[in-house]
Amino acid sequence: MIAIKNNEDIAGMRIAGKLAAELLDYITPFVKVGVTTEELDQLCYHYMVDVQKTIPAPLNYAPRGGTPYPKSICTSINNQVCHGIPSEKKLKKGDILNIDVTVIKDGYHGDSSRMFLLGNDIQKDVSILARRLCDVTFESMWIGICQVKPGGHFGDIGAAIQKYVEKQGFSVVRDYCGHGIGKKFHEAPQVMHHGKFGSGAEFKPGMIFTIEPMINAGKYQTKQLADGWTAVTKDHSLSAQWEHTVLVTENGFEILTISDGVKPCPDWIKEKYL
Repeated sequence: MIAIKNNEDIAGMRIAGKLAAELLDYITPFVKVGVTTEELDQLCYHYMVDVQKTIPAPLNYAPRGGTPYPKSICTSINNQVCHGIPSEKKLKKGDILNIDVTVIKDGYHGDSSRMFLLGNDIQKDVSILARRLCDVTFESMWIGICQVKPGGHFGDIGAAIQKYVEKQGFSVVRDYCGHGIGKKFHEAPQVMHHGKFGSGAEFKPGMIFTIEPMINAGKYQTKQLADGWTAVTKDHSLSAQWEHTVLVTENGFEILTISDGVKPCPDWIKEKYL
């Protein structure tokens, strides 16, 4: 059953979503060559707890009784698809990094992620392939979001993303997906990033869920590392991810993970899909 949020829930989710986006704004200046992802995790933890008065949802999260997640954010580098665990490894020139954050405020979850490219001169320091992958992934997220309106179906999100991504020569990860969200970190439905137009449940006002495509430069297959969390591409190709939390409105959608630092939807996507 997909929950329909009431006005109180929606107000709470707007606050949590904004805080998640503002956390990513806060950490952005610290993402530099030479910093460790452990340092980024600690900065985010203290900002969440001391400044925002929020709870880091990933910390000690253990779905289905598995290994508890040991950190406050997820940091996935290069061929890591998602759920990368912060460590003492330093970021280097040319790396691409996804930072995925989820905060809890007054019981509500705000969930968002962004890609970061490492280097003093991104055009020179980061490969053309890596830059293009991050751009296509960002565009695919927005193309998926633009499918959201009452009367449409969840399959429309995945179908639109898959059609665009595969046309660019990349692949869509099948093993991980978006999800409903509210007072629980993960709720129904699963939001797939591949699929068929017109399939799945129908969008109804008040539904809230994440759209977070994970796109690989090579094949879509993934595997999980021995730490029980980190997912990587099987063929060692690069992977990228962007994420927003989305509300279905009476006329379309509202992005809940909005802040001053959020990169807007490209104009060409608005013109083509809205």
